[in-house]
Order: sequence, then structure tokens, then C-alpha cells
Amino acid sequence: MGTEREFLNRHGDVRTLPLSGHVGFDSLPQQLVNKCISQGFCFNILCIGETGIGKSTLINTLFNTSFEDYESTHFEPSVKLRAQTYDLQESNVRLKLTVVSTIGFGDQINKEDSYIPIVNYIDRQFEAYLQEELKIKRALYRYHDTRIHACLYFIAPTGHSLKTLDLLTMKNLDSKVNIIPVIAKADAISKTELQKFKIKLLSELVKNGVQIYQFPTDDETFSKHNADMNGHLPFAVVGSMDEIMIGNKMVKARQYPWGIVQVENENHCDFVKLREMLICINMEDLREQTHARHYELYRRCKLEEMGFRDNGPSDKVVSLQETYETKRHEYMNDVHRKEEEMRQRFVHRVREKEAMLKEAEREIMSRYEHLRRLDHDERMKLEEKRQLLEEEWNLFNQMKAATELYPAQGYGSVSGSLKRDRKNFM
Repeated sequence: MGTEREFLNRHGDVRTLPLSGHVGFDSLPQQLVNKCISQGFCFNILCIGETGIGKSTLINTLFNTSFEDYESTHFEPSVKLRAQTYDLQESNVRLKLTVVSTIGFGDQINKEDSYIPIVNYIDRQFEAYLQEELKIKRALYRYHDTRIHACLYFIAPTGHSLKTLDLLTMKNLDSKVNIIPVIAKADAISKTELQKFKIKLLSELVKNGVQIYQFPTDDETFSKHNADMNGHLPFAVVGSMDEIMIGNKMVKARQYPWGIVQVENENHCDFVKLREMLICINMEDLREQTHARHYELYRRCKLEEMGFRDNGPSDKVVSLQETYETKRHEYMNDVHRKEEEMRQRFVHRVREKEAMLKEAEREIMSRYEHLRRLDHDERMKLEEKRQLLEEEWNLFNQMKAATELYPAQGYGSVSGSLKRDRKNFM
């Protein structure tokens, strides 16, 4: 019995057994690595910043590649987003990189709604992934994931407070994307001013409740290093693809009349820290946080809007099929109710129209009768006048005939008789 306890250790329903020899499932991590390498990886970066702040230059410097560069003006009527996808390869690892850049951000007179196109773009990528996930025949392993994994938010090196636009934009994005604030063109201010500027930025972000991405400290391998890097946020960076000979080595740098700023010199800027944290150490964590935190939040809110719940009214677990059938039943009842309301409304309007037509018909008939009576009266009057005219005409013909018959003899007597007849007629 004691021997059995030694070989059979129950922890809940899990039993731990010692193996008498090598089985081979310790190669599972390597199998996953090989599969991931064969499939390749994708990484999507969103760059937010004003026109000319150095977004394209920094991305080129980060990946040591000259990407396509499009000139932008300061006269865009609204904020637009441009996405470019590139296939990169380093050693035997393939990376599908998508760089999304804002165009015209902060250039409008009214900047109040400048963040809305950015939020809408991020939501569209979430919605596209959700629709793919809800398909009957889905192929997520082949689906090109366009969800934003990291947002590099470029802050102008003013040395003063954050702009209202920056606070408003980051506040509306912190629940949708991993925000990594960077101070662009950090060589524009001195080291002392830069350090004060960093402290002020962090204080304002905390005060306004803006959640920026924190490098994870739960992995023992990088916990100390990531914790130290969290203390350097936001990173003050300088980007340049120009190479200058310093000593016997070519380095990326920016040359000024007063000296040279080396991009990869940690005493000059935080570019190396940013590249190491973003690409070398925490790229997979950024991808995981996007899926497990931001996408799940969007998915949960979207399904709740559609009426789906995990638990019923009595806190009973409800399956997706039951929820769907319930929602379908509610929907069909609502459709039937609306159809009945529309039918009743239609019948009511038809009856109102019929009543109006009948009333109009009665009015028309009344007018017709009135006009018919008027016409009859006019006809009677005309008939009387016609009879009078006929009598006058007959009398005239008689007088004419009498005049022609006795032209000379009885002119006077005829004329007298005519006068008498006229008086009698009158």
C-alpha cells in the first residue's frame, strides 16, 4: 500500500507517475517551434502621431529596412489610416509585418473627433476576426490576422504637458490596443528636460486614468529586465537610416553642426530599449495580450449586445444553442408582433382613407344635386324666355304680312291697330 502511494500521487483527478524510460513527449516544445516557424508569424503595428513627427523613419530603423514612404501634407480634411503589409525574413523565420500609419492626425482645426477613425479601424479588424471565428467552415490558421498588436504613440518633444488630443486619443484606445508611448525626436531637448518631461507625462497619464502597456514581469527569465524597462517608459527615441563612420565602425546616426546623435547608443536615446522590448523580448506577449485581453473584451461586449449570456436568469449555465434558440424565438415573436402592428396600422389607415373617400363622395353628390337643381331652374327660365320670343316673332310676322298686304290703303288704320296690339301685348 505504501509502495502504491509512492508511485501514485493523487492531486485531485491528476495522477503523477514516474517513467521507467524515455518516451519522447519532451520534444513537444520543439515540435511547436518547428510548426510555428513553418507557418510564419504576423505582427501589426499602429503608428499614431502628427505629420512629420518621424513615424516612418522610426519603423524603418526598427526593422532595418527602407519601407515605402508616402509624402503627407498638413491639409488633410480628416484623419485617415494607411495600412501596408510586408513579408520579412530573418534567418529562417518569416514575419508578415503590417504597418498602419495615421495621415493628417492633429492637422485639423477641430481636433475633437480625430481619434474616431482610429477607434473605428481597430474595431473593424476585431469584427473581421470575429466573423471569421463564427463561420461554420473557418480556417483561422490560414486567416491573415489584421488585429493591431502594438500601438506606438508618438509624443512631440515639447517639454510641457500632454496635449488634450493625446490624452483623449489614448484614453479611448487603452481598452482596445497595447499603447506604448514614445517621445519622438528626443534629441530636440536636453537630457535634464527629457527626464522631467518623462515624469510629467507618466503623472498625467496616471492622473487621467490612461492605461499604457506594461512589459510582463511574470516570466522569471525576463521579469527583472522588463520591470527595469517599465521604469524607462515612455521611451525617448531617435530614428535614422543614415550611417556615419565613427572610429572604425559605421553606425546609424544623425549629424548636426554641434555633434552626432547615435541611434543605437543607449547614452543618447532609448531606441535600443524600444527595439529590444518591442521585438526581441515581448512581441509574443503583445500578440497574446491583443487576443486574450482586447479582442476578448470586444467579443464579449459584442455578444452581450446580441443578447448572448453564459448564465440564465436562475444563474444556470446556458449553452450557446439554448441561447440561440431563445434569441431566435424572441426575435420571431418580435417580428410577428411588428407584423401584426403594421397590419393593424395598415387596416386603420385603409379605413380612415375609405371614410375620407366616402365623405368626399357625399360632398361631390351634394354639389352635383345643387348644380343639377340650378341647371333645371336655368333651363326653365330659358324655356319661358324662348316662348316669349316666339310669340314676339309670330306677332312681328303678322304685322309684316299685314303691312305688305295693305301698303297704301290702310296704313293709318294698320298702324293704329299695331299700336293697340302692342299695348295689349305689353
